[in-house]
Amino acid sequence: MFLALKEMRRAKLRFGLLAGAVGLLVFLILFQQALLGGLVTQFIGALKNQSGEVLVYNGQARKNLEGSIVLPDQAAAVAAVDGVAVAAPLGEATFTVTAGGGDEDAVIFGFELGQPGQPTTLVAGRLPRGPNEAVASEKDRDAGFGIGDVVQVQPDGVRITVVGLARDTNYSVAPVLFVDFSTYESAKRTRNPDATAILPSAIAITVDDGVTPAEVATRINASVPGVQALTRQEAVDGSPGVASVRSSFGIILALFYLVVPLVTGLFFLIVTFQKAPALTLLRAIGSPAKVLVRSLLVQVAAVVLLGSVLAFGLYAAALQGVKNLGVRVEILPVVLTALVVLALALLTSLVAIRRVLRLDPLAATTGAGVQV
Repeated sequence: MFLALKEMRRAKLRFGLLAGAVGLLVFLILFQQALLGGLVTQFIGALKNQSGEVLVYNGQARKNLEGSIVLPDQAAAVAAVDGVAVAAPLGEATFTVTAGGGDEDAVIFGFELGQPGQPTTLVAGRLPRGPNEAVASEKDRDAGFGIGDVVQVQPDGVRITVVGLARDTNYSVAPVLFVDFSTYESAKRTRNPDATAILPSAIAITVDDGVTPAEVATRINASVPGVQALTRQEAVDGSPGVASVRSSFGIILALFYLVVPLVTGLFFLIVTFQKAPALTLLRAIGSPAKVLVRSLLVQVAAVVLLGSVLAFGLYAAALQGVKNLGVRVEILPVVLTALVVLALALLTSLVAIRRVLRLDPLAATTGAGVQV
């Protein structure tokens, strides 16, 4: 370790530039991951952070909650399936609302109070206790959806008072209001006053103890015709647009994860070639090969860790500019990313290690050069 750090101090510019390059690449990985998480949450946060363990859609909706309607006989059949503890209606629709002095689109989720489908990430206020109360998206508190604000469904529809805020509950990149199902029905009748019945978009389910959501979903699909039961995670993953966003970002992230270790490995291979005479001399005067290899690995680890620290600083600063996506600085993704990059960098350094192990101490005495 002494040898490794001594060399790094004597070549500050060389190793500093490499650490900076690694830091920029790791920053791009972290930033892309944060953007991916933020975008996906904006699309399906309300589904992910509601209490229903299984969601049952109409089979023709193709996992699209906006296009799903569950009929009364289907809802009754779902509730009778073995393993279903509680089955409750969950409504979802997009409305034009007046909030913060202007009109904008908002998504209203209607659930039965105390039943599956209520938000699970409450950070302020309380859940609705009756009609015309709502939990809104925390991210939109400054846009007229803060606690105490009144949101009116247009045209001249029900007035809803925000009584709570929940984290990461946007849907289709729009503000969300979680209300009791009777308020949801009132909002729907604003657009269709002659409707005799307001049908739920889905059925939200909690399962019995001793059975998994996946097992219950399978039983519902097998026994109730015309519906599609999904676990909460399946509903999130299958939402329109989510899979394509994840696959696009996945390709970008894979390229970054490939570039970082290649840059690091190539750098240390070139450095090994450049200092081959010095390394050969060290071998000739008795330095074990394992000491030189350990020195190389210490340098790789130091460069990656220094780059990761730089990347974290850039990452924290950059996220201040995309707060509208609801992204936050989180330590765990930074640590995991740094560890993955470090492991890949150590792996690619095996080429340089192989060159070190092939050094012939006798070459230092021949005057014929060093063969690596």
